[in-house]
Amino acid sequence: MAGADGDDSLYPIAVLIDELRNEDVQLRLNSIKKLSTIALALGVERTRTELLPFLTDTIYDEDEVLLALAEQLGNFTMLVGGPEYVHCLLPPLESLATVEETVVRDKAVESLRKISQEHSPVDLEVHFEPLVKRLASGDWFTSRTSACGLFSVCYPRVSSTVKAEIRQHFRTLCSDDTPMVRRAAASKLGEFAKVLELEYVKTDIIPLFTALASDEQDSVRLLAVEACVSIATLLPQEDLETLVMPTLRQAAEDKSWRVRYMVADKFSELQKAVGPEITKNDLVPAFQNLLKDCEAEVRAAAANKVKEFCENLPEDNREQIIMSHILPCVKELVSDTNQHVKSALASVIMGLSTILGKDNTIEHLLPLFLTQLKDECPEVRLNIISNLDCVNEVIGIRQLSQSLLPAIVELAEDAKWRVRLAIIEYMPLLAGQLGVEFFDEKLNTLCMAWLIDHVYAIREAATSNLTKLVEKFGAEWAQNTIVPKVLGMANDPNYLHRMTTLFCINALSEACGQEITTKQMLPVVLKMSNDQVANVRFNVAKSLQKIGPVLDSNALQTEVKPVLEKLASDSDMDVKYFAQEAISVNGNVLSLILSHVLLSHLHFHVHVFTFDV
Repeated sequence: MAGADGDDSLYPIAVLIDELRNEDVQLRLNSIKKLSTIALALGVERTRTELLPFLTDTIYDEDEVLLALAEQLGNFTMLVGGPEYVHCLLPPLESLATVEETVVRDKAVESLRKISQEHSPVDLEVHFEPLVKRLASGDWFTSRTSACGLFSVCYPRVSSTVKAEIRQHFRTLCSDDTPMVRRAAASKLGEFAKVLELEYVKTDIIPLFTALASDEQDSVRLLAVEACVSIATLLPQEDLETLVMPTLRQAAEDKSWRVRYMVADKFSELQKAVGPEITKNDLVPAFQNLLKDCEAEVRAAAANKVKEFCENLPEDNREQIIMSHILPCVKELVSDTNQHVKSALASVIMGLSTILGKDNTIEHLLPLFLTQLKDECPEVRLNIISNLDCVNEVIGIRQLSQSLLPAIVELAEDAKWRVRLAIIEYMPLLAGQLGVEFFDEKLNTLCMAWLIDHVYAIREAATSNLTKLVEKFGAEWAQNTIVPKVLGMANDPNYLHRMTTLFCINALSEACGQEITTKQMLPVVLKMSNDQVANVRFNVAKSLQKIGPVLDSNALQTEVKPVLEKLASDSDMDVKYFAQEAISVNGNVLSLILSHVLLSHLHFHVHVFTFDV
């Protein structure tokens, strides 16, 4: 019997071994995902002595299986007996940190970093730090790249002798023959610098930073730029000029556009790290050069930082620096040949108005906004319209309407229908920015004019636009402002415009609610059932079907049903078809309403009966 019990207790590991050796990848993957369950079944002792050695010996599998294993092991501390035994997880994770597939190595390093926190300082020196050394001096570049991510997690908690060894290993990896290793070291340089003592930042990290920033591979140099932000925040102000700035100036003028792009992308962070004085003397000229760069990607990255850079300039001479140095570059970018550059600028340029104030905005920025508002690229126009509220706060709605609104109206009446369509799509956004009173005064007429445009796509978009406006301004506004004008089109001599009335009613009925639909819209739809054009009549049937769920049962029964029955015997086949379909749908709606009413009555009587008893 004891032997049988022993066999039973071995069963989970036997299942795992069978599934891990199965040819089906999915089965192997599923068994790895159940590791925690199997470890619980085995208990901590057997997990350490049987399961982990088995996993360490069998790390030759599909990448997705290894990825799942690397993730699982990071959460295994309690399953091996807690922090005291956490070092047992190191052998399988060490093997995983050396595999060829990058995502598996990264996940193994992530799990190693996680369990390093569970090690006591003694265990860290006895078990974890030797693992880091083995990886750092491995024959294959894969293990050496993994080692780069582990130095910073063990450095703060080891003795000074071991710290010196770790610094030496990191220095060696920064000058490794393989670019991938130098790249990994450069990506962790800033993180490692943060855990070092200041004296070693100066003596060890700065020379490494300078060397990596001058590396022959641009992929290494651009990562050194990223590290520059962290290093600059650690050094006292007086050391920045001599230790960091020469390298940063060199990076801003690097022959590779990717390095210059990284400088542009990190510019605001660099600006905060180096402080106002260096910003004024060094970063302003560098930023000007990046805004004028020959590569569009660099100009776009720099353009994206214009507002942030200007906000972070020292207040005492911010306006003077912007007007003299930044604005001339911005004016050139407004008419850049690349649409991504113009779009990046358009997303932030409106923010300059709050920095420069009313007079400068009116004189210098408004002409630029106008140019961008008329840009052929839709994204540029959208970015300007989306940020109008920034300018509105500074110069006021009247000034805004005098300067920018004529440009919007001009675009709304453009000969090219696609330009008109683009402006319609921005109208709800614009309405929200400008408010209901201003909208009624300046833009309402424009929105109604689109409903009778000769291009169907414009009429369709204008209908959708009205719905969004009603959702924004409310049903009462629609009843007073929109609905009367829409219903007035029902008598238009052009049948296309009469049909637009029906399309608008379809779209607005739900937003306006039952009362407005029943009292104002329904009579017009019913009257149009006598229209001479068959297309209008069958659209009446479709409209009655569409607005049916909004109407009450009385209107459906006494007003809608007779009209649909009349249309069902129309001479036109299409009118007949759509009328019959509407009768069927509205019949179902009516049944639902009646059953709901009956249930309500029944519920009421039950309550009355209970009360009487």
